[in-house]
Amino acid sequence: MTNTSGRLPRLEDVAERAGVSHQTVSRVINDHPNVSKGTRERVEAAIAELGYRRNTAARSLVTRRSQTIGVLASELAQYGPANTLLGVEQAARDAGYFVSIAALRTVSRDAILDAVRHFLDQSVDGIVVIVPHFETLLALAEVQPGVPVVAVGSSGGASVGGAMVDQRRGAELAVRHLVDQGHRRIGHVAGPQDWIDGVARAEGWSAALRAAGLEDDLLVVGDWSAGSGYEIGRKLAGERTATALFVGNDQMALGLLRAFNEAGVRVPEDVSVVGFDDQPESGYFTPPLTTVRQDFEELGRRCMDLMLSGIEDGENIGTTVVEPELVVRRSTSAPA
Repeated sequence: MTNTSGRLPRLEDVAERAGVSHQTVSRVINDHPNVSKGTRERVEAAIAELGYRRNTAARSLVTRRSQTIGVLASELAQYGPANTLLGVEQAARDAGYFVSIAALRTVSRDAILDAVRHFLDQSVDGIVVIVPHFETLLALAEVQPGVPVVAVGSSGGASVGGAMVDQRRGAELAVRHLVDQGHRRIGHVAGPQDWIDGVARAEGWSAALRAAGLEDDLLVVGDWSAGSGYEIGRKLAGERTATALFVGNDQMALGLLRAFNEAGVRVPEDVSVVGFDDQPESGYFTPPLTTVRQDFEELGRRCMDLMLSGIEDGENIGTTVVEPELVVRRSTSAPA
């Protein structure tokens, strides 16, 4: 029967209901391996029956941990950072951690350092940074927070762990796909070059072309938005200098496809197009978009693996890299 005394059930109530010691209940709650299957099942049944919930505040006094991870993020209107945040948040919850989020309106050294200090005042156990600008790493190099820090989207630094999808590798997959189809003039609509991802994808495009003995002189920079893709697409539709385009993200590719459609440029018959991200709508573009997929859930799990390693061991937590995947749809074909 459930607790009817009017107070919240305590660990001792669970122990009494299950017929075990309170130390055994604590072992079950903390997933200690030295508990028999039958005992674990009795304790779990008592927890469910009583509606017991762990007192995080009391536990933090014993462990000196808050069970909270601070997450510093920016550019959350963009698909990549927003889904990276969701992946990290889910992985943190799966690991039993709460998440405190600070979203930056503008990216600057002072804003980043103020957010880090705010998290330290909250006694977080670690900090995840999803601010994919070069300014971020420069700012983090100035602080010694005393807790593990993981910069998502980068390879980290001397005192900062890194968790990233291999952006350069993703760009190379896109370009090699186009080269294998027979394209020899392959342009790139790049993201902003103050973004770590924007630079890495441009570098991957250039490296893959040079490896194939092709020129890397057709580069235009956008701002990640469909609007910038549309304006760039209108310009490129008039020039027709490339038979294929690698576009830095799916949103810019969407705008470019509309501009090409309005100008009578057929995709993929006249120009093949590859995007990056594989956002959920990409398979419904006209035509369905060939793109590079990022596994944000896996990125979140890898990030938390690094974070937990740093919390438990207090060592340099290093870097983890998630491999991207090329998703081939109908926006690419051999040149006419």
